Amino acid sequence: MKTIEFTYHIKDINATASRVLGYLDAKTVLFNGSMGAGKTTFINALIKAMQSDDIATSPTFSIVNEYTLPNDKVYHFDFYRIESIDEAYSFGIEDYLNSNHWLFMEWSERIEELIPEDSQTITITHLNDNIRSLKLTVNTKHFTENEAMTVSKF
Repeated sequence: MKTIEFTYHIKDINATASRVLGYLDAKTVLFNGSMGAGKTTFINALIKAMQSDDIATSPTFSIVNEYTLPNDKVYHFDFYRIESIDEAYSFGIEDYLNSNHWLFMEWSERIEELIPEDSQTITITHLNDNIRSLKLTVNTKHFTENEAMTVSKF
């Protein structure tokens, strides 16, 4: 595993999301960052880069939102309000994990023991009002950097 870091101005978020998409080699992506760091905002830019017409909104109260892609879908989770692993089981997390669709997870540490091993992590840090730092883990066993930029993911 290695980490690739991007620093971006919020006005360049769509271009950054397109670049990050080229490095995604797993369909489960964990989004880490403090409250208000811009996780959902980045997810919105990422689903646009994936050619979705949907608008990502925070699933804090619904726990999961679904977005349509041309030949797939994204399930966007926010586990902030989950207080036990049993709550995740009660809304059917196993079905989502076994669906072979994209899984974007915020606050995934609350269901840590259920996270697939091949997931990737995006950590967003708020540097100032308009600047963010994004760190992406890349599994070097799956792709070289050049291959990651050319292999179709969806």
